[in-house]
Amino acid sequence: MTNTNTVLVLGATGRTGRRVADRLAARGVPVRLGSRSAAPAFDWADRSTWPDALAGVDAVYLTYQPDLAVPGAVEAVESFTRLAVASGARRVVLLSGRGEPEAEQAEKAVAQVVDGAGGRWTVVRASWFQQNFSEGPFVDGIRAGALHLPVGGVREPFVDADDIADVAVAALLADGHAGEVYEVTGPRLLTFAEAVGEIAAATGRQVSFVPVSVEEYVDALHGAGVPADVVSLLTYLFTQVLDGRNEGLADGVARALGRAPGDFADYARSAAATGVWAA
Repeated sequence: MTNTNTVLVLGATGRTGRRVADRLAARGVPVRLGSRSAAPAFDWADRSTWPDALAGVDAVYLTYQPDLAVPGAVEAVESFTRLAVASGARRVVLLSGRGEPEAEQAEKAVAQVVDGAGGRWTVVRASWFQQNFSEGPFVDGIRAGALHLPVGGVREPFVDADDIADVAVAALLADGHAGEVYEVTGPRLLTFAEAVGEIAAATGRQVSFVPVSVEEYVDALHGAGVPADVVSLLTYLFTQVLDGRNEGLADGVARALGRAPGDFADYARSAAATGVWAA
């Protein structure tokens, strides 16, 4: 059985939301884009925008900006989910954070609310995206030829945002995913230095990885005009979440889709071909 009713995609201009929305539209599924620039607009910070965004919606791809770890996120997600099911949404797919206690609190809140309404929920639990290097906070460093980050030899199973989107779309449209927690990773563990090495090989450029202190990193972010909430989030991720707790592979992509996840080397070659990392 396939759902073809309207799906609200929150974070529709973000790395995963954009991909989810594009995949749904390609399948002929009515999509409502959840962003401040959409009509109707959706803004996590303005709860008066929530009802119009949810009107007539059957399913929701729920992402919270900037991250489920920020103060107030769990309460906001729970309140939004209550309104969603009260408005008629029957499916909720939550993008969660791997290794983040606050994210797991949000997962439990969503599950409890949706279960109580007789609906279906699915969690897609992910950590660092491969696309952080080409569409996120690391792209400028790669272009400049040196990526400075406050991390050493911790390994991360960088996950392809395309895999996240495929899993989310499967959960939004098809049966068999209700109540599942899909922990998604790539197929290999890589240090940040090794990931940069993969990018250097794909681009044919000299790109180096330079470990720095947290203080140096924060100063650089402030100097570049990065908003304070983003600086706080990145600091949290590097100093707490990136401590080895996620240094393991998971089978979420295979369980949800019946195929292997995308490898970082393949991602690097595809991204390099677009010219995104040109000096």
